[in-house]
Amino acid sequence: MASAPLPLEASPIVFGTDGWRGILGVDITIERLLPVAAAAARELESSAPAGHANREVVIGYDRRFLAPELAEAIGAAVRGAGLEPLLSDTPTPTPTSSWAVVERGALGALVITASHNPPEWLGLKIKGPFGGSVEGDFTGRVETRLAAGGITVPMPPPAAGGEPRFDAMGAYVAGLRARVNTEALVAGLERIGLKVIVDPMHGSAAGVLPALLGPGAAGVIAEIRAQRDPLFGGNPPEPLAPYLTELVAAVQASTAAGRPAVGIVFDGDGDRIAAVDEHGRFCSTQLLMPLLIDHLAGARQLPGTVIKTVSGSDLMQLVAEGLGCTVLEKPVGFKYIAAEMLSSQVLVGGEESGGVGFGMHLPERDAPFAALLLLEALVEGGQPLGARIDALQARHGGAAAYDRLDLRLPTMAARSRLEAQLAQAPPREVAGAPVLQVITTDGVKLRLGPSHWLMLRFSGTEPLLRLYCEAPSATRVAEVLAWARQLAEGI
Repeated sequence: MASAPLPLEASPIVFGTDGWRGILGVDITIERLLPVAAAAARELESSAPAGHANREVVIGYDRRFLAPELAEAIGAAVRGAGLEPLLSDTPTPTPTSSWAVVERGALGALVITASHNPPEWLGLKIKGPFGGSVEGDFTGRVETRLAAGGITVPMPPPAAGGEPRFDAMGAYVAGLRARVNTEALVAGLERIGLKVIVDPMHGSAAGVLPALLGPGAAGVIAEIRAQRDPLFGGNPPEPLAPYLTELVAAVQASTAAGRPAVGIVFDGDGDRIAAVDEHGRFCSTQLLMPLLIDHLAGARQLPGTVIKTVSGSDLMQLVAEGLGCTVLEKPVGFKYIAAEMLSSQVLVGGEESGGVGFGMHLPERDAPFAALLLLEALVEGGQPLGARIDALQARHGGAAAYDRLDLRLPTMAARSRLEAQLAQAPPREVAGAPVLQVITTDGVKLRLGPSHWLMLRFSGTEPLLRLYCEAPSATRVAEVLAWARQLAEGI
């Protein structure tokens, strides 16, 4: 999808599904960021649970241009609000900040990141004291504070030596290593002869998986694109197949040389994951989630509900129900999964775009932790990723192909016309197949058969239509997406 033209004027300060993001130097400037950070810090203080005495606000940041400098600046703004900023001493994955909040009992965290967005973007995520993203009512109160005006940002004199810092990465690595037997994991990888190739896409998750597996894993793990590059090689740091040619080539070369490999990719701030199997096939969470369900509920025999979004593969439900797990289907967005994690026992929850969270861990997407459990599943099954997935699909009857197409519509008016038509008269037939069910949990999902559906979902803020399709073959997926594109462009 071609990038939209860069705006010349700043957009209103509005929080999306996970934070406030925009174009650096246009939407995100120091003059706009400081009041937002101050309002968020004050809301964290006023919303804290009764008796919460800790006044720390953890501050994290990714590897984007100016992210470290802006993190230092919002640290001063937090200190000016009468709270205690605590900055990570290095760029880290976003879940590292969530981990630190829970471990330290902090008020919350502010993270300078634009996650998987293009290189020219930056933003701010807010994490609550429970270790996950704050909900819409919280960010609504932050927006209300800003709209009311009067947000002054006292900037005290610079702290001696800068704002207080701590080893956020070290604490996170130690915490995760206590939850997974990494020595046994490395021994298992050596036993089955599987090499791990990690692609952090130049983002802040670089070095994390090698650190988790430890120095003894040097023979089984390698990293590519681990150096900082604020341009991310010219592509958004999003774990999608078109951006992973280098990883695919490295995996295929290892397998061709006689040592099967698995590729693991993290997005720019390390909260999304995808993989590449030993043959070079891209594996999104549409394939990884069923494997994780099978491993956690089957091999580990852990309890809990499985949560999938409406755009998630049918294979997730087939595997979960085959193991006796209850499945809940939610709208797209990890905030719906996190809400369930805070109120009930959840085994695993995941979304099509790469975010996976675990009830035994944090109400948060955590890609490095997901990677550990994925490797544990491969060791437990004694097979490379592709063979393991193929066996899982054959056992549960969910073999299918999947793809997503993001289509930019010409105007918001065109979007409104299409949205109205889908609501009033959804198609009765799609690419020659009758529509068996219309699901409106989020957008419009048209079920055409087992593991065969098309979903049309609009962006909330721009004329962008997302088309999702699962079908028995890649050819059929292409046919259905082409049909949907023609429908959208004909309105």
